[in-house]
Amino acid sequence: MTEGSILINNGYILTMDDRREIIKHGSVYIEDGKIVELNKTDNMVKRTADVVIDAHHKLVMPGLIDTHMHLAQALIRGCADDVSLVDWLKKYVWVLQGNFTEEDGRVSTELCMAEMIRTGTTSFLECMIHSRYGFNGIAEAVEKAGMRAALSKIIMDSTGYADSEDIMYDGMIESKDECLRETEDMYQKWHGNAEGRIQVWYGLRSLGAVSPDLFREVSRLAREKQTHMTMHLGEVVDDVRYVRENFGTNLTGFARDHNLLGPDMVFAHGIHFEDEELEVLAKTRSNIAHCPASNTKLASGFAKVPKMLKAGVPVSLGCDGGPSNNTYDMVREMRLAALIHKPVANDPLVVSAEQVIEMATLGGAAALGLSDKIGSIELGKLADIILVDLDDIGLTPASNPVSNIVYSGSGYAVDTTIVNGQVLMQGKKLLTLDEEEIKRKARFHSERLLERSGVDISPKWPIR
Repeated sequence: MTEGSILINNGYILTMDDRREIIKHGSVYIEDGKIVELNKTDNMVKRTADVVIDAHHKLVMPGLIDTHMHLAQALIRGCADDVSLVDWLKKYVWVLQGNFTEEDGRVSTELCMAEMIRTGTTSFLECMIHSRYGFNGIAEAVEKAGMRAALSKIIMDSTGYADSEDIMYDGMIESKDECLRETEDMYQKWHGNAEGRIQVWYGLRSLGAVSPDLFREVSRLAREKQTHMTMHLGEVVDDVRYVRENFGTNLTGFARDHNLLGPDMVFAHGIHFEDEELEVLAKTRSNIAHCPASNTKLASGFAKVPKMLKAGVPVSLGCDGGPSNNTYDMVREMRLAALIHKPVANDPLVVSAEQVIEMATLGGAAALGLSDKIGSIELGKLADIILVDLDDIGLTPASNPVSNIVYSGSGYAVDTTIVNGQVLMQGKKLLTLDEEEIKRKARFHSERLLERSGVDISPKWPIR
């Protein structure tokens, strides 16, 4: 529940407003979940508050927003390291997820959210919830934890992946009617619930798993409901070949012909868009969730992020999942996003620390359709705020906290996480989740899942 009032004093405030103003020795006053005063500490109106936080030696900034992640994959962290993508899916990830129970889904959700809150993520876009994960239990866990979430129900009517036919594991298959019925039920029950923190979206599976008619039907339904869609697109080069051979067009041409372009769509990865397609993405305000760790680990390629930013494409950041990234730490994701494009472009000036912070805050807010509510610390906006400990040994000296948080930090330097005016973590202690109990349940459920699925993820080296 939203705290009555919170006063944050003496912080180094990264506002992310239109001027990108930074306030040294600044204060933020929060009431009923919203920011109602922002100023130099010495100039603040004298007030009392239910919660007073001393932000001396702390960076105060908007909460980080993860626009592509998988809640269910926290429980299978590290299950498929150093293997090719098709084997990654067919032999490990789909097999494990295809043996989930609803309780596994809830435990994985709690584990994932505990890590996100600990590392400064306040909002996230879960891209594909299978019915076997238990949508209700996941939404209930989000409500209890206090995070802000867009929860996307899997939509599919086929079993392919790009130009590979019938490769999906049986336990991951759902029918079109099941998908649409559950999405409708969950939309009616959860969309706008939990003090407005939960949205319900359509999570279209990749090319090859959704028919052209279903793509068009979902785009119509989403717009009728004024909700959003997300899907993996251009993650693999096979996507390009698939649309060329089957539809005689490129990725954005396919998206245009199936009514998938627009600010209500988040395309995950977007690695293999051609240069000439970037103008289309920019003009339609179609969002790209950039996932540098996953793209790198699976050798999927390098998204054209410098060119996207220059063209005006809306770009945000995503951690993806436990098998493809192995963490849900957005601070580490920011660092990688700022680093990997420099050698590709042979230019140390591309993708600056400032641009990466914009992706992780303002870009994420735009992707979720919440630019007027979150993504910056401004009067009237919802209080989704984190405090980073600049006294952390890895961030000292903090002569330039903007640079430090991107190039020197990890999410475990985050001291306090606030969502909707509720303190979810303070002094690095979770307040809405029981961290020790979550870890205990995660270990237990992981062991049972591995036994049930028959997947072996033990080290490759001999164990004595």
